[in-house]
Amino acid sequence: MQLNIAEGYTFGDSPTFTRHLGVAYGSAVETGELLRLLADAGILSPAALAEVRQRNARNQRLILGLLKRRRVLRS
Repeated sequence: MQLNIAEGYTFGDSPTFTRHLGVAYGSAVETGELLRLLADAGILSPAALAEVRQRNARNQRLILGLLKRRRVLRS
């Protein structure tokens, strides 16, 4: 996720940066699904998963906020 954002940032204020934010958001959603699968399989402790899932949900909200803001500014 962070690498997608960093790579996109190098393009400045462009549609390419917005596209990279979209990729980062997709990666965050995929990560959430992987964490759900880990929980279902009992691979990680519930306590460890809770913290990581909470951080992932926060990342998703932050990236989505950036995407929405860029789309509003472009309109």
